[in-house]
Order: sequence, then structure tokens, then C-alpha cells
Amino acid sequence: MSGLSLAIDIGGTFTDIVVYDPRAARHYIYKEYTTPEDPARGVLSGVRALLERDRLAASSIERVVHATTLFTNALIERKGAKCGLITTEGFRDLLEIQTERKYELYDIFIETPRPLIPRLLCREVPERMSELGVVETPLDLDALQREADLLIAHGVESIAVMFLHSYVNPVHEQAVVAALARRHPRLSVSASFEVAPEIREYERLSTTVVNAYIKPLAQRYLDRLAAQIRELGIDAPFLLMLSNGGLTDVAEAKRTPIRLLESGPAAGVLAATYFGDESGIERQLAFDMGGTTAKASLVDAGEPLIAYRFEAAREKRFTEGSGLPVKTSTIELIEIGAGGGSIAHIDELGLLKVGPESAGATPGAACYGRGGMHPTVTDADLLLGYLNPQFFLGGTIRIDVAAAEAAFTELRRKTGMSVIELAWGIHDIVNENMASAARVHIATRGRDPRHYTLMATGGAGPVHAYHVARKVNLRQAVCPPAAGVGSAVGLLMAPARIDRVATLVSLLDRLDWNACEATYRSIETEAVAVLARTGADMSRFEVKRFADMRYFGQQSEVVVALPRGPYRADSRDTIVAAFEKTYRELFVRTPPQVSIQIVSLRVSVSAPVPGGGMVLRGSREGSAADARKGARQVYFPDGGGFVESEVYDRYRLPVGARLDGPAVVEERESTFVFGPGAVCEVHASGSLVVTLPATES
Repeated sequence: MSGLSLAIDIGGTFTDIVVYDPRAARHYIYKEYTTPEDPARGVLSGVRALLERDRLAASSIERVVHATTLFTNALIERKGAKCGLITTEGFRDLLEIQTERKYELYDIFIETPRPLIPRLLCREVPERMSELGVVETPLDLDALQREADLLIAHGVESIAVMFLHSYVNPVHEQAVVAALARRHPRLSVSASFEVAPEIREYERLSTTVVNAYIKPLAQRYLDRLAAQIRELGIDAPFLLMLSNGGLTDVAEAKRTPIRLLESGPAAGVLAATYFGDESGIERQLAFDMGGTTAKASLVDAGEPLIAYRFEAAREKRFTEGSGLPVKTSTIELIEIGAGGGSIAHIDELGLLKVGPESAGATPGAACYGRGGMHPTVTDADLLLGYLNPQFFLGGTIRIDVAAAEAAFTELRRKTGMSVIELAWGIHDIVNENMASAARVHIATRGRDPRHYTLMATGGAGPVHAYHVARKVNLRQAVCPPAAGVGSAVGLLMAPARIDRVATLVSLLDRLDWNACEATYRSIETEAVAVLARTGADMSRFEVKRFADMRYFGQQSEVVVALPRGPYRADSRDTIVAAFEKTYRELFVRTPPQVSIQIVSLRVSVSAPVPGGGMVLRGSREGSAADARKGARQVYFPDGGGFVESEVYDRYRLPVGARLDGPAVVEERESTFVFGPGAVCEVHASGSLVVTLPATES
């Protein structure tokens, strides 16, 4: 493929659009304010503006890749479809009961996640499947029709179906899907055997319900956006980014949109991973800070860590267990802090806090001049000298410094502090919150933070990277090319990828090896069939096998990467060695003489997409002196306050250039800031690699 590739990433504040020309190894970037009331409007406006500005022909675009936070936001804001549930008789209260665990043991006012479906719309039908997949009570189709009609009468447009032990034998759920399709052909249906065919009833139910909740929205949005993109004259394959870092087609995305919940941040990790590899960095803390949130992920040996469960719509933003469990594969991401649009306020105890409320795209930060009245992180960064009001987004957005200062009036009245003291307080609080969460995340994975390099992406990531890296005690921070649109760049690097899972509970020493191999082959075949629809290069597809394993008697499993099949009885020792290696990496030692149990089998099938990948290299011409734009006062507490700092134009910095801090490197979509004692070098990959000054231990 020699034509152009178009990437679209919808964030909470800005929609990032990148077009890449592989023949010229050149990229074109445009940022548009996100339009929350109709995200497609911002997309189309931005794409149209980019094509006109850079005189690109819509017909020359041969690939469109998209990521969005729309479905995540709909879940958080409870703006999904009106849903009903059909489940096994006697289990309608499972959404209310959940797991009966308290995420904060001594909080007598604890609030558990509110069910997405009220009890009235949770309906039961007689049926029962044993844990071995044997029908104990046949499905009552007459009862099904009565309950489905009742739900339709209550205005339900989407139904979740979850029966006991359907992960072993889905025949009853399949019958329900077929019956509903005949009787109510326009009804959206999500069945657990398609969404999350795994053990643990509540987690499987929660995942299926979340999928049902966002499915009608996803179907309408994706159909409309695909049609409107075609109306622009772009007749190209339309691919969607999944949370696992792979791409899929529209049909698969509409069937299980739950797999897209973390699509944008996942793409950012792919970009960080790529440029980390280009810079020779094996271990990275990928740090993505946008307008609404900041997220982090660990990358080891060039591979992002993958999780197979996460939580959405938490009652307490950073508290594990307070959200809705979702069982799907995703690049392991943790929300570690606020974004550029997060609002600062004084709490009931008189303490300065930042977030979780965000100014979003409308009205946005006060300095945007769009009606924002509250102080945000972006306003603080501007007043500290980190941002250039004349060069925000390359000068395309007019920045109102006076409006930013005025937004601090109420905070000044409540605290008696100066604007600069408050601005630094906001910046420092955000950095400390992110550093603390990152330290815990690294320690939880059994890693040493001193071995990692911070890789900053997102519009606000490079602004905060230096201070966050210092707080985490990292030695280096890196700002890759086009960091401000890192997620959009990551979309263009992603392969097509489909993950599938099947439950097979057995002690390893009693495993039916023929059944195990047959199950792997079955889910691999299914994944390959879906992958082929994406237009991927199937001559180069790769299959990876995994298994969820544990010691017998344990409650949770670890996901183990396994060697290639086929598996036979003589594969036992190899699989045991793989499990014990993974277990020791997490827990240091293994218990003696305890049987090993397999719980679930997983596969990941991936293949490169024609036209995938980017080449962004630094220039080898010119000098650092040629790139100097001037100097300005920038706030660094370790330098005594405001310090005269050199300002550079990133686009004119040559490979090999060395910059001494304090300094600011500006590009259109982001700004990289580093303080006194730091040294920055321009790598051949185009990345800015900063070595931080040593800290006292």
C-alpha cells in the first residue's frame, strides 16, 4: 500500500487527526476541539480542515484507523442504552449482590457500583446447565418470550443474556439469541458466550451487561461515522483500535464494543513502545497525559503488559474494586492522575485538590477563552511559563493569559496564596499523585523503578514528564516525535489482532490433552476468520497461546505465555516450567508439592496491516543554535523559582544536538520541559532523551 493512512483519536478535550504519507515518510497533524454532543462532527470538521490545509486528496487515503473514548464516557456518565437482563431462574439479583466484597473494609458509608440495569428489568427464565455442560433443566422458550415481551414493553432496546455455566455449554444462550432475533429483529442482544465465555458468574455478567449497555450507541455511531467519512470521498477500509493494542473491523467492533473501552490509551502505549525500541530502551513507563486523565503502562523487552480484566466507571477513581469488572484483554493501563483540563478546588478540609472534575472540551481551560471560569492544570502550566501563549497548537488557538489569572481569584481568596504559589501547588499535586500511583503500579508488578525510562505522550505528558520522572526516581525521560498526538500515531503502527478465550478447568496431571488441543484449535480458527476480515496480511499471521493457571486451592490465576502447540502428554514439563517461571516473577517463590490447575485457554492471533507502520526520523542538518527561538522565565523550584530558560524549535533540532537544562522544546502539539542539571540529546529516532540530574538517596 503506497497511499495515505488516516488516524483519528477522539479524546476528552481534543480530537487528534494524523495523515501519514509512506512514500515521503511525512506526517500531517491536526487537532480539533472534541464535540461531546456529537463526536463525529468534530472528526469530520478536523479531517476536512486537514485535507484542505495540506492540499491532500481524500481519494488518496487507503486506510482509516479510529480510536475513541465515546463508549467509555457513555459508561461513566450513565448515558448508554436502556437495557434488560435475561438470566437463569433464581439469579436475577446477581447484579445487586455482586461479590459481596467491600473495597474499603471499614467504610460504613461505602457505595458499591450501581447496576446498569434496575432489578425490575432483570428477568428470569427456567433453565439450568451443570458445571460439566449437561442440561439439567431445559430452556423454557415460552417463558423467554413472555419475559422478552415484558422488557420490550418497558422500552428496553438492548438485552444482556447470561445463563449459569454457559461458558461450558452455550446451547441455551444460543437458542435465546436465535429466538429474540426472530421475534424482535431490531433488538440489540449481547450473550455472555460471545462476550466473555469464562468462569466467575458476576464478572461474566458484568462484562455482558456493559457490552449490552454501550452496544446500540456503538452501532449507531460507527455506522454513521463510516458513512460520513465515505461522503468526504474517502473510500478505504475502516478499522477500529481494540484495548489489546490490535485492530479489528467495524462488524467485530459493533458486535463487542466492550473491547474498545481503552482503545485510545492503548494506542498511545504502542507509540511509546515503538519509539522506545527505536531509542534502544527496553523498559519503559509509558506515560500518557491528555486533557482529561493521565494513564501509565509498563513495557518490558519491547512488549506492553497485557491484562485480562479491568474496572470501568469506578465509584472512587483510584480505588481497586470500586468499579464494574470487565473481562476482556487490554494493554495494562492504570489511571494515575488528572489531565490538562482537570479543575483545581479547595475541599471541605481546606486542602488544595485537583480533579476529578474536568473542564473538558467545552468550555475547556480558562485560558482557551471559551467560557471556562475555573482554574485547571493547563492554566497553571501556562502561568508557570511552561506553555507559550503565542505558540499553543502552533499558534492556531488564541490563549488568554488574563483569563487564566482571573480563574484563580476564588482560590486566592480562600487560601491567601499568590497566583504563582497556587499554580505551582496545582502542578506539583498532579505530579505527586501520578508519581505515587506509578510507584505502586511498578512495585505491584514486582519491578524496580530505577530500571525504567519514562516515555511521555499526550498533549500534557511532555510538560509534566520531567517532574514526574524525578519523583519516581527515574534516570531518563523521553519525548518521542509527535508526542502530542501519540495515540493517533500509535493507531498507524498497530497490527490487526484478535484475542479469544475458552474455559477448561482441570488439574494439569489429569488434563485431557486431546480436548485441550482441540479447544485451542477451535478458538484459533475463530480468531483467524475474524482477523481475515480486517484486510490484514494473512500470509504473515502469528498465533500466541496462553493459559490461566494457578496452584490448586488458590482463588486467582496468572496468565502464562505457552510455547507453540500442538500439545500432548509429553508437553507437561514444558508447560509447568513456563508456569513456574511466570509465578516466580510475580511472587518470588513457588509452594512445594502443590498440584497445578489450568482454568482457561487463551489465544492471540495477529498480522500486519498493509500500510501499517511509520518512519519518523530526526533531521541531521543544522545546529542547536539554529533551533533556538529565544528565552523566557520558567518556574523550577530546584532553581530557586523563575529561571531564564532557553526555548527551542523542535522541528529545527538536528540529530545529536545536546541541550542543557533548564530548557523548553516547543512543537505544535506539545511542549517538553526539563529543569536545571538535566541534559537532553536528540536521538537518531527523533526522540528527545533527557538524563535527569542525580538525586540524593
